[in-house]
Amino acid sequence: MPLVAHTNLPTFQRLREEGEEILDPDRASNQDIREMHIGLLNMMPDAALEATERQFFRLVGACNQIVQFHVHPFTIDGLKRSERAQAHIAQYYESFEKIKQDGLDALIISGANVTHPHLQEEDFWQPLTEVFSWAKDNVTSILCSCLATHAVIQYCYGIERTRLPAKRWGVFAHKLTDRTHPLVAEINTRFDVPHSRFNEIFQSDMERHGIKVLAVSKEAGVHLAVSPDGFRIVYFQGHPEYDDISLLKEYKREVMRFYHGEIAVYPPFPENYFNEIVQKIFLDYEQHVRSVRNTGEQLADFPDNLVLEHLDNTWRDTAKAVFNNWLGKIYQLTNQDRRLPFMDGIDPNNPLGL
Repeated sequence: MPLVAHTNLPTFQRLREEGEEILDPDRASNQDIREMHIGLLNMMPDAALEATERQFFRLVGACNQIVQFHVHPFTIDGLKRSERAQAHIAQYYESFEKIKQDGLDALIISGANVTHPHLQEEDFWQPLTEVFSWAKDNVTSILCSCLATHAVIQYCYGIERTRLPAKRWGVFAHKLTDRTHPLVAEINTRFDVPHSRFNEIFQSDMERHGIKVLAVSKEAGVHLAVSPDGFRIVYFQGHPEYDDISLLKEYKREVMRFYHGEIAVYPPFPENYFNEIVQKIFLDYEQHVRSVRNTGEQLADFPDNLVLEHLDNTWRDTAKAVFNNWLGKIYQLTNQDRRLPFMDGIDPNNPLGL
């Protein structure tokens, strides 16, 4: 069922223009259909703030349960924001206090950019742990993306992520390691997922603490895992929410950083993402960038308009299926019993199974 445009958040209009079904509140109120309220803790930097809204809203809205979805974006202190981004947040986002007062059925926590070698040194660490501490006792399930996965695992188990020799960047093939788990029901046993990160928590560390790994890539490591109870926390190390152009935007940003002298090495291509035609276009552009950087001539526009038709999205259907399974399980559990614990067999004094 569709999303409900319960606020004037511009993302709703943008999704309508893309062909997504978005319900107006008046129309939604006339339908005798169960509501589900999903929080989105959006910690992404300014350039990706609204894109992240759209990406996760699309995945929630693709769920085929007979439910009206209300998605509630909010953020936390400790994240550097421009005036424009702060104005967007002030106008359209809810406060954490209101989120706590109204309650949620589920919570999604996005990734974030970091500036310190250890996550606990980040200004957002304490606010993030406060959100998680509340959510683990008041929300049916928490879905963590990339940096949020690393932060929550460190908070729960004391496992610090490991810095990789080079950025793990591209689209990688994955294989299910547990085909029976409800989150991966009726999805492909092999599928692609984008990754974009400098750090990793390894499968052996996860499994040593009882975390159940569901999908792994030989090249990119663990993508999908769940907390020991099997559902309360869902961990993504990859970015299944990414659009087909998300990695292209990241590549463009890195090229511009090289041009402006912010980095010394020209960025490599994201792995398994650009075909030969696209690579040729960008190799030619690299020569141009290096030339004008030395001569001071005018930089030509980044040729993204020449490559869009050559970019393939090989992960969206699987991402939609996993989200549908996740939200369907939440719907089932919350219909069975609105009280905590939400799942049979979960100790109410230890809902995380720690």
